[in-house]
Amino acid sequence: MDCNSINIWLRSRLSLQTLYLLLLGQLVSLILASTSFTSSLIATLGMDAPITQTTFNYAFLALVYGAILLYRRQRLRVAWYWYLLLGFVDVQGNYLVNKAYQFSSLTSVTLLDCWTIAWAIILTWFFLGTRYSLWQLFGAAVSVLGLGLVMLSDAGIGGGGGSRPLLGDMLVVIGTIFFALSNVGEEFFVKQKDLVEVVSMIGVYGFLVSLIQLSILEHKDVESIKWSTDIILALAGYTLSSFLFYTTAPFVLKLGGAAMFNLSLLTSDMWAVVIRICFYRQEVDWLYYVAFIVVVIGLVIYSTTDKDLIPVPAHENGISNVQYQIFDDEIVAPRH
Repeated sequence: MDCNSINIWLRSRLSLQTLYLLLLGQLVSLILASTSFTSSLIATLGMDAPITQTTFNYAFLALVYGAILLYRRQRLRVAWYWYLLLGFVDVQGNYLVNKAYQFSSLTSVTLLDCWTIAWAIILTWFFLGTRYSLWQLFGAAVSVLGLGLVMLSDAGIGGGGGSRPLLGDMLVVIGTIFFALSNVGEEFFVKQKDLVEVVSMIGVYGFLVSLIQLSILEHKDVESIKWSTDIILALAGYTLSSFLFYTTAPFVLKLGGAAMFNLSLLTSDMWAVVIRICFYRQEVDWLYYVAFIVVVIGLVIYSTTDKDLIPVPAHENGISNVQYQIFDDEIVAPRH
């Protein structure tokens, strides 16, 4: 294959929308890295209350996007109990994975968190009717391989296996199921309904679920917190980062789907390295740079081998639904 052929292939595949999706995915990944950094800073300062710190984020989402929704004065397009379920699974995913850090190593948690990708592919396949090509699956595998290089580099840095590694690993795997359910549910709603409504309802019901769970599991931990200016500033940084994450994530879910969204987040560990360099002047292993390139290559393969989707309206139980189909020259197959 000569350079001209490669150039033609790139022009036909790497459209402006694809580039926009890739860059947007990396923006979300960078925001997630900032969220992880502030979360670790909160833990370092002695605040061990994962539900409490996420409660502020849900409250912020509910206030901002709820106000926009009230200003519009429109009825909800989705029944409240679906949003309650979405808020519930989102809270559980955050809680279980954050809790796992107490029992398992950073390396184990990060590596097992990749299960979210597998669950997202399985769930979108069965519930949304998404069909993935072999090239897309190959691109996903390449991206995960890139994260494996990061884990290889971290092996000598991440330290011990944790106090109860088996329990920690189980919490992560269960948490990834909840994360995948949340991502797939959010993808379904943002593609068919109103984005502002979805984010505001995640905030409202996530806040309510968090309050109930906090009163049961963390009320003693909250009472024992020694509040300081540093903790308040770190908590404010975490809340702002989380708010930006929940604000930008639906755009990636709408344009690329849950699988593309979770693949994009694989680079968050590498963006975290950039943050560590800026704040702590740490030296970086050369494998990080290789890993970042490998993950990006995997993302490009995944996003450029997807076929164009044409929505076909359908109705289920009286509710408007959108199905997607792939139109090839010879074959027509269901997509979403």
